[in-house]
Amino acid sequence: MSTAVAPCISDVSVPALSPPSMDPSSSRYESQKRRDWTTFGQYLKNHRPPLVLSRCSGANVLEFLKYLDQFGKTKVHLQNCPFFGHLHPPGSCPCPLKQAWGSLDALIGRLRAAFEENGGRPEMNPFAARAVRLYLKEVRDDQGKARGIAYEKKKKRKKPLPQRLHCSAATQDIINDDRFQQDGSGNSMGGSGGSTIALSVLN
Repeated sequence: MSTAVAPCISDVSVPALSPPSMDPSSSRYESQKRRDWTTFGQYLKNHRPPLVLSRCSGANVLEFLKYLDQFGKTKVHLQNCPFFGHLHPPGSCPCPLKQAWGSLDALIGRLRAAFEENGGRPEMNPFAARAVRLYLKEVRDDQGKARGIAYEKKKKRKKPLPQRLHCSAATQDIINDDRFQQDGSGNSMGGSGGSTIALSVLN
């Protein structure tokens, strides 16, 4: 595979190209997404043989991600490197530079959204393919081990339980007493047709 022009991807270290014209009022995310989408189209055209988007698969997306590694700036230590697993190695080594997992993950998110915004069907989205998700997970885990970064799942915060109402012992006895049916005025306080008992809630 060969490509004539190196793509310019937002948040991914590659040689710069002139970005397409953009509305200055658009958000940074929208600008990045539009530039990434245009660049991926250029990559397909420069591919040998050329690829068309309608026939693009998850495998082609993987080729694209691996191709981007040659422009990466993140040092990923090999297992036989003395700095393997060190977040801040004390010296230099010949280990390869690659694209950082976080940049690739963000890139795929933008391209996945752009595909559907440009008329692609969600079930045909190559950027959402299972193979792509597995590849990104593998890159994250490998880079985490090589660079000494622990990627842990964020634990969901448990919703606080509703505060229980504490009744006085005397009030609780009244509620539990099935024989208590009437108050002094003869009004029914128990049973199905009785009026509601006003409870004194203790804070």
